[in-house]
Amino acid sequence: MNADVIIVGGGIIGCAAAYNLAKDGVSVIVLEGSANIGNGGSVRNGGGVRQSGRDPRELPLIMYAIKNIWPNLSDLLDTNVEYHQQGNLRLGHSEKNKQILEGLTERAVKCDLDVRMITGDEAREINPYLSDAVTCASWCPTDGHANPLTATMGYYKAARRLGAHFISDEKIVELRKIKGRVCQAVSASGNIYEGSKIILAAGYESRYIASTVGVDIPMQPVLLETLVTEAVSPMFWQMLGTADADFYGHQTDHGSFVFGLNCGLEPYAKPGKPVSSSIASSAACRGIMRYFPSLEDIKVIRCWAGWMDSCADHVPVISPVEEAKGLILACGFSGHGFGISPAVGLVLSQMAQDKETVLDMHELRYDRFRP
Repeated sequence: MNADVIIVGGGIIGCAAAYNLAKDGVSVIVLEGSANIGNGGSVRNGGGVRQSGRDPRELPLIMYAIKNIWPNLSDLLDTNVEYHQQGNLRLGHSEKNKQILEGLTERAVKCDLDVRMITGDEAREINPYLSDAVTCASWCPTDGHANPLTATMGYYKAARRLGAHFISDEKIVELRKIKGRVCQAVSASGNIYEGSKIILAAGYESRYIASTVGVDIPMQPVLLETLVTEAVSPMFWQMLGTADADFYGHQTDHGSFVFGLNCGLEPYAKPGKPVSSSIASSAACRGIMRYFPSLEDIKVIRCWAGWMDSCADHVPVISPVEEAKGLILACGFSGHGFGISPAVGLVLSQMAQDKETVLDMHELRYDRFRP
């Protein structure tokens, strides 16, 4: 099958790129290796749409998305993505935490982000459910959160309405060059898909697929876990995080709380299908109750896990590849991909059409890893 652009990976990045390309009249085929669209990190994350706490190299993407895309995304996709822009509290309880938050805040302010340090009492004025353990926090009023599932499916459905063709259960195992250009994607079943450009947005699998044309992206898989509680009456709408990064999350429109977590056991996770750990969930609950004791009687109803494509320097690779012309990489998002996905989808569509990108992507180029 042929199309102007072949996209490998049916997560929110691939779906957003397909939507923007189809909107411009470009023919698109999206190939998803699993049976379900968005089966990876796209729907297995905490839903943060945050600017605070980010590397300055990816800040322009999220700042652009929050200013220009997220506020109107539900109308644009004709899907309620449950976007709330009620701010982000990143919490601390010690002098060491304060130093971490001050460093993050200082770097963000240099990038013209509206974020500031506040005291524990000021944090409790914003969110009265916080415990006295909170002694400091960073506060970014323009941050927020959204629903990863509805946002991913919104892009998918909108792209299909515009003519993009999606094929699931079609695992790509090889890229091929013709006359020096990467223009073919070969599936495990032997099917060949050809396009003038190939966007590779398949999470950690992108590393193996890119290696078939001699390209390597320094990534490793890291397991992240999430828990969701029963639904309760609305309590607060801020996005939450901590200086220690022991949990992050928010309350959803449904009333449940969704919290992401790191337990430290991720390097020992079994390969293959991601499986959540009872150890991780209980550790996260202890951390959550330290800051929010009023949540201690709320029941956890389920947990899940997902693989994150962690890049060596913890920011993504979003760029064409000079030595593999026709190939555009979009991987290594290191757990930060959801919030920036609307801007990344736009930039990828511009790269695939050889247009000038709306943002300078020099800092996220592939060749930054060269000696």
